[in-house]
Amino acid sequence: MAGPEPWGRQMRRRDFIKGMAGSAAATWSLAALAQQAEQAEQVRRIGVLMHSPSTEPEAQARLAAFLQGMRDAGWEVGRNLRVEYRWSVGDTARLLRDAKELVALNPDAILAGVGATTPPLLQATRVVPIVFAQGVDPVGNQYVDSLSRPGGNITGFVQLNYD
Repeated sequence: MAGPEPWGRQMRRRDFIKGMAGSAAATWSLAALAQQAEQAEQVRRIGVLMHSPSTEPEAQARLAAFLQGMRDAGWEVGRNLRVEYRWSVGDTARLLRDAKELVALNPDAILAGVGATTPPLLQATRVVPIVFAQGVDPVGNQYVDSLSRPGGNITGFVQLNYD
C-alpha cells in the first residue's frame, strides 16, 4: 500500500494546483471584467470652441442638440462626460489663445463651433481630434485633404450650397 499512497498525494497536489490555477484565472477574469467596466465608465473630456457669446440663443440651441446627441449615444455630462467650453467672441487672438487652452487640457476631442474656430484649433494641434460642426469648403480652406478622406486629425460636417 505504500505505492498508491504517494500517487494519492501526487493527485491531491495536482488537484490543488489545478484549483489554484483555476481560482487565479477566475480572479484575473473578474479583474479584467471590472477593469473593462471601469474603462466603460471612464470620464471622457471634450473641448468646445465657440465663436459667439455664451448667451446667444442659437449657440445654446446648437449645444443643447449636441449634448442630446451625446446622451443618445450613452455619454452624459456628470457621469462619463466632461465638456470644457471656450466662448471666443470676434477676436482672432482670443480664438487662438482659447484653442491653445483647450488643447492643453488634453481632451479626447474638440468640437469646433461655426465661424472661424477651425483654423486656430488646427494651428494649436495636429494630434487632438477636431470635429468641425459646419464647414464651408474645408478642402479649399485646407482643413482637410479631401471630403472622402479628410486625413490628419480633423473631420466634420460640410455645408453644401448648390446655387
